[in-house]
Amino acid sequence: MPVKVKICGVCSVEDARAAVAAGADFLGLNFHPESPRRVDPAVAGDIAAAVAGTPLVGVFVDAPRARVEALAAALGLAALQFHGDEDPSYCTGWDRRVIKAIRPMPGDDAAALASRYATEYVLLDSFVPGAHGGSGVPLDLDVARGLDAGRLFVAGGLRPETVAAVVERLRPFAVDVASGVEERPGKKDHAKLEAFIRRAKAA
Repeated sequence: MPVKVKICGVCSVEDARAAVAAGADFLGLNFHPESPRRVDPAVAGDIAAAVAGTPLVGVFVDAPRARVEALAAALGLAALQFHGDEDPSYCTGWDRRVIKAIRPMPGDDAAALASRYATEYVLLDSFVPGAHGGSGVPLDLDVARGLDAGRLFVAGGLRPETVAAVVERLRPFAVDVASGVEERPGKKDHAKLEAFIRRAKAA
């Protein structure tokens, strides 16, 4: 079964439609105020209407629960991705699927870290001090040792040139990309989108 592909940091209807046309399985909408890929809720609503039927994942960083619930309901989000320092209790009790991002530091046991979270999925991202994802720094694949591939999203500096090798080695449920298919933060390169998705699914 081909790997699923999540295109994250989508900020426009044009980019959302291009990603779906290229075969994206999920689109990530980033609501972290400090992110260069933050999407305005009104624009997110336009995106949701334009790609109805494609699961949308809301990306949040240590956000108040009420804000997450309100955006999830208004936009019909299929899943919630928590990319901050949320504790295990915060990540439970939601009425839709949850993806918890982990960024293991050198020496950390990623499998032990992931086991703390009773979420449907875990997203493995590169550890970069002071960054909550989207850094473009390649992931050390050895960090994934022991993780359950069936609930794993892999991120961390993926690009069209590197995604096939990552899929072949880890066989995750999904791969996740933001900066690796951009012209600039918040603006996707449609040729890179197509190449990334094609190579990921062919691996």
